[in-house]
Amino acid sequence: MHFNNLINSIKERREMLKVTQETLAELSGVGLRTLKQFESGKGNPTAETLNKLGDALGMELTFQVKKTKPE
Repeated sequence: MHFNNLINSIKERREMLKVTQETLAELSGVGLRTLKQFESGKGNPTAETLNKLGDALGMELTFQVKKTKPE
């Protein structure tokens, strides 16, 4: 999943659940400023931050590491 898709998925889930950014920040333990930057596409959240947001929204986020092709 591309980063923009991830941002949209988390934001859409939050809105579907009718959870404000302030409430999600509180429930997840993520700073409100961090959440706002993330949702606006300006932030660069860590895997830990993404997991916290996903957990608070009842989402299962998985991460995949791709091997680079040898040259």
